[in-house]
Amino acid sequence: MEYQVDATGLKCPEPVMMLHAAIRKASEGDVVCLTATDPSTQRDVAKFCDFLGHDLLDQERDKGRFVYRVKKAG
Repeated sequence: MEYQVDATGLKCPEPVMMLHAAIRKASEGDVVCLTATDPSTQRDVAKFCDFLGHDLLDQERDKGRFVYRVKKAG
């Protein structure tokens, strides 16, 4: 299953907090897609994944938006 989290317009730490909440609700192997506009998420989402062991499947930048796909670890 893939979950969508829209954190556009929010500043750090809110996008990562929203990502964390969605990951907690997800099951192992589910994917959470986070859309954000705060440039600091480029650093913070990668650190979040490294620290908690989740897989950052991909990240894209498109017209001031950052989109991340994170797969929940087991």
